[in-house]
Amino acid sequence: MTATDPALTALAQGWCALSLLHGRIETHIERALQAKHDLSVREYSLLDVLSRQHDGEGGHLQMKQVADAVVLSQSATTRLVTRLEDRGLLARYLCPTDRRGIYTDVSEAGLALLADARPTNDTALREALDKAAKNPELAPLVRAVEAVRVPA
Repeated sequence: MTATDPALTALAQGWCALSLLHGRIETHIERALQAKHDLSVREYSLLDVLSRQHDGEGGHLQMKQVADAVVLSQSATTRLVTRLEDRGLLARYLCPTDRRGIYTDVSEAGLALLADARPTNDTALREALDKAAKNPELAPLVRAVEAVRVPA
């Protein structure tokens, strides 16, 4: 394959379209969350991921798992956790079975903010997808996103 190979060109165009869709969705959600809840997309995602933890086996996430879930480096995730902890939205504590481990839980204030912000996030996502679906280049990607069903 060469750089001008039609297969590579098609892949590059597909990647550009996916990147464009992601950027448009993230920007639209970011504006809505900032305006109504003073939350960034990353902050919302972190609260959402951490709110799904539970006390059972494997119920709490290590920082690397959290970083992977919110698509940030471990150091960026730690800074994000610290910011939200400073706002009273998260709390950290030592793992009861492994004193080297540190867990992070969403506080009551964080859960309340998340509950308030969830409809804003969902509406903004729907709006961004509806707008993107009108673009012939992005419409197939929107359909693919809409077809994804994550097992409960």
